Amino acid sequence: MKNTVRVLVVDDSALMRKLLPQIIERDSSIQVVGTAMDGAFALDKIPELKPQVVTLDLDMPRMDGMEALRVIARKYRLPAIVVSAHTTEGAAATFRALAMGAFDFVAKPKNTTTDMDAIAKDLIAKIKVAAKSQPVQLPEPRLVARGPKAQRLNAATRVIAIGVSTGGPQALQYVLTQLPPDFSGAILIVQHMPEGFTGMFARRLDELCAIEVREARSGDLLLGGRALICPGNRHMRVKRMPLGDVVVLSDGERMNGHRPSVDVLFHSLAQELREIGIGVLMTGMGEDGADGMRAIKLAGGFTIAQSEESCVVYGMPRMAVERGYAMRVVNLEGLVSTLQAQCNNNRVHIHADPVGESAGDSRH
Repeated sequence: MKNTVRVLVVDDSALMRKLLPQIIERDSSIQVVGTAMDGAFALDKIPELKPQVVTLDLDMPRMDGMEALRVIARKYRLPAIVVSAHTTEGAAATFRALAMGAFDFVAKPKNTTTDMDAIAKDLIAKIKVAAKSQPVQLPEPRLVARGPKAQRLNAATRVIAIGVSTGGPQALQYVLTQLPPDFSGAILIVQHMPEGFTGMFARRLDELCAIEVREARSGDLLLGGRALICPGNRHMRVKRMPLGDVVVLSDGERMNGHRPSVDVLFHSLAQELREIGIGVLMTGMGEDGADGMRAIKLAGGFTIAQSEESCVVYGMPRMAVERGYAMRVVNLEGLVSTLQAQCNNNRVHIHADPVGESAGDSRH
């Protein structure tokens, strides 16, 4: 068919080379044109089969996925979707692959008998978007001085809630690494990412940033100079408490097909913190967060959408912009300066005392 997306599946597991094409081709607009058992075979097949998208296992003999990705991204400029193992090593390798130019990733099913349906919808959606995507060149980062972090945490001037999906890891890395050590805003991040990957993602960012970055726990205070990333498969809300404004995690129903959901976070920000809140929608598929951004705007908060040319996927921001919910549209460099200006010019301190901080995890 004329508009069929051509996919090459690369995996050393014979079972996965059989199962992945079966679930991908449930969508009639996608055709698996071939499979390869390692990176070397994949590179041999690309000129002949002319795929538009490659699904790529990373842990393979002979030539692994990382080595193949270098060639796929640089020579052939094809989008690669990593099919990643649910392990610490798998998560670390996945983020290295994203840094090298992989388009996105899905987690391998833990049980190939019962869990294949769980990744089918996600993988099909990402293949379709990847086929239409254009490579995005990130701005050149500037060096930001780093040092001991815990000593600099203080009451926040504003609370920034960020929603992001496909393309998010690299975009977030750019923005967070550009924030100075004395940044006065508290940051909450919902990144659409499977359970088991967000902790590694937070640790990786914390090593690179001048501000503190970690995976959120229920009871964490909202403090200036700290970014909290919602754990995979949980929802994150903010709550105003007598001893300080805190994060609350929960296991509620999926919203917009997602847990975590950006809308859940945004609506709680609008309800609990009103004009102190800043809602940011960055690169990603779908429309999660658009309705919540409307709520933040109506509550007197400030709303920002990432610009189309700087997004890997202009889905989530587009919905907010087209509906009139975004008060500012900026590229990644503009996002850094806008957040700094908003936090510095609005010295309205939220209720939080770092001295009395405690953190736990309650499942509501």
